[in-house]
Amino acid sequence: MQLIIDLAVIFMGYVIGSIPFGLLIVKLKTGKDIREVESGRTGGTNAMRAAGFWAGFATAMLDILKGAVAVWVAQAITDTSWAHMLAAIGAILGHNYSIFLPERDENGKFMRLRGGAGGAPAVGGAMGLLPASVLIILPLGMLTFFTVGIASITTMAVALFTIIVFAIRASQGIIPWDYVWYGVGAELLLIWALRPNLKKLFAGEERVVKYSLHGWLRARKEKAETGSEVKDTK
Repeated sequence: MQLIIDLAVIFMGYVIGSIPFGLLIVKLKTGKDIREVESGRTGGTNAMRAAGFWAGFATAMLDILKGAVAVWVAQAITDTSWAHMLAAIGAILGHNYSIFLPERDENGKFMRLRGGAGGAPAVGGAMGLLPASVLIILPLGMLTFFTVGIASITTMAVALFTIIVFAIRASQGIIPWDYVWYGVGAELLLIWALRPNLKKLFAGEERVVKYSLHGWLRARKEKAETGSEVKDTK
């Protein structure tokens, strides 16, 4: 009976993670379908591209929350630590492959489930499992984003920070070692979801956010090079 309860809790985590806040927010604000904008993902970064900063911010916060809620629901129902961890993993899976966003071909045949890359619910899952961790993981994630300026690197870095923080806390006896495997599982899921971005990254074609230090330095360099070219043509 306990196993059935634990499995049900994990599935609930998946359903909670499947709520496509980015699609809903962008649709309400602009009438656009976020799946037809840029990367087609439903996360905060693409919501920002589709409907502006505040739409992206609201999407990211709600996606973080659904990762945390999946864990809190699991903790309220069962004491099984591995079920708590897998409920958080389920939320990432739901976010990346939402049961509410099936994609079909022109003949109506099922092709795949759409969603995001999983960065925000990964942060939320960590917050649910160890609330204080968000005070470390979120600032480090924001620092990475506004320094490096590449969303895919930031997403993968979040899971890496989670592994480090959770391993330290587990070694101190503060959390179960089961929770450390959450960080490992989250990292693998994020890397898998970001395969197209990694190809662009290795090719030097990955998008750099202009509001970051990297973006500012790149824009400054391009401006300087353009200025040099103008002088050379005179």
